Amino acid sequence: MPTRILPAGADPDAVRSLTTLLSQLPDAEPQPPVTDSTQLVDSLARLAAESVDELPEVVVVHERIGPVPALELIREVALRFPAVGVILVTTDAGPGLFAAAMDSGARGLVGLPLSYEELAGRVQAVAQWSTGVRRHLGHGADVLGGAGGTVVTVSGAKGGAGATLTAIQLALAAQASGRPTALVDLDLQTGDIASYLDIQFRRSVADLATITDISPRVLADAVFRHDTGLALLLAPGEGERGEEVTDRAARQIVSALRSRYEVVVIDCGAQLSGAGAAAVEMADTALLVTTPDVIAVRAAKRTVRMWDRLQIRKAEETTVVVNRHTRSTEIQPALVQRITGTALARTAVPANFKELQAVVDAGRVHELDAKSTVKQALWGLAGELGLVKGAAEAGSHRSGGRGPVGFRRRKE
Repeated sequence: MPTRILPAGADPDAVRSLTTLLSQLPDAEPQPPVTDSTQLVDSLARLAAESVDELPEVVVVHERIGPVPALELIREVALRFPAVGVILVTTDAGPGLFAAAMDSGARGLVGLPLSYEELAGRVQAVAQWSTGVRRHLGHGADVLGGAGGTVVTVSGAKGGAGATLTAIQLALAAQASGRPTALVDLDLQTGDIASYLDIQFRRSVADLATITDISPRVLADAVFRHDTGLALLLAPGEGERGEEVTDRAARQIVSALRSRYEVVVIDCGAQLSGAGAAAVEMADTALLVTTPDVIAVRAAKRTVRMWDRLQIRKAEETTVVVNRHTRSTEIQPALVQRITGTALARTAVPANFKELQAVVDAGRVHELDAKSTVKQALWGLAGELGLVKGAAEAGSHRSGGRGPVGFRRRKE
């Protein structure tokens, strides 16, 4: 059986020479190369969603890849697709980098300039390892699929657009349907999830920022278990500690959460930080909440363009949710979609703050009345996104397998 090898690198000349050499290896079947970290993870996720058997045995990552650095990318691939062997191609084949690559989850390291014998030996060894792991685990989809839980980020077009309330209600809906759910506050300086749920907890996401290997026990120590069953990872009480949560730390935290929970909902707030950018990039679904007024819609358009310029997420990969919607407003959801160039959630959240005022003031938004039109809309949005058990499958059948709404990176 041929060994499927997926090359990944941003330097066209380097990738071309790597692919040429890989094609000369016995029983090798090089796949079309990918040019950046997002494309690599997305490609693997699509293959894993179809079948574990569709995944390549070997991924060869060139050191010149971005936007995620090579070692961080290897760590993410190793966590999400544990039966795919990763080889790092680098000009620095010294013991320091070798140790760092192994710690990140690589199965081998090949130095530049490339040597046919070294590359062939390393590919063969890694392919045998990958095949052995799959055989040993019996092709168990839950273990080998690598997809892990669904990650949804919720960002606000501007402050006060309703991102936090949206994130909380989406998480509550998923948890209530029987799916283990984590709710994360990555609005690191002004996060309000703790206030909305009337809790005090000394641990926060900042406590995980310096930990390079987040074990289940370490993660459990940082998480607060709410009465609703939600696992909460809160923003630090001291806003200045938010700077400790770098984009690299955020990637590790999100990967750790994805591996333990079926649904991970992340409140990213309205200000873009490195951690928030990493979360939005990694998300299966990225929501942008806006209100139907000129200022908010302009802010939504600026946010979408900024994400695109920074190569965080393309406009068509973002789903806009219109909050405080009324039929009488001049700006309707379809117009918001045309202005921003994004996907549009079918569910619009009605403007009815009177329903919310009592529970918001009391910090008990989880006790919002089930008859509330706002709650019904947000829980309906959770079903539309496939976060509610059973809704994902139904939405998939309705949409020909592309997912219930908008653009979902992993499960198309």
